[in-house]
Amino acid sequence: MNVFQHSRKVLATIALVFVVLFTTACSAATAKAPPTNVSAPITRSYSQLERGNSGVGQDFGNWVVTTSKGLIKDAYVRDNNKLGVVISSQVRPTEVKDLTRSLTQGFHKNFPNQDLTVLVYAPDKQLILTAQYDQQSNKIQYQSAS
Repeated sequence: MNVFQHSRKVLATIALVFVVLFTTACSAATAKAPPTNVSAPITRSYSQLERGNSGVGQDFGNWVVTTSKGLIKDAYVRDNNKLGVVISSQVRPTEVKDLTRSLTQGFHKNFPNQDLTVLVYAPDKQLILTAQYDQQSNKIQYQSAS
């Protein structure tokens, strides 16, 4: 009887293995593959777009925030000619223009041969200064927000 019980357990185990293998194989065979002629929608999260609406713009926005050592909380680049930055409370009011000049010069190096705009926002995200770089005259004009 002991041999009979042992062989029954072995046969039950083998039968169970076959059932699992065949049901898995059959269910995989009935699964439908997605149609190849339909293009998958491109989904982007907000975080992928927040620093730029182009790859180069996003890279520059990331670079500005990373290298600012806490002076700039956020940055974005739009259309490769508009840079917006949100400064931190560490930036004193007397330093805003110098920081904007440096940002404009760096922005021009990375996006040459075009007119550029740099928008500087306070920590509360209120616009405080706009810098317009003119490619032909190679000058920056500043305009304080009212």
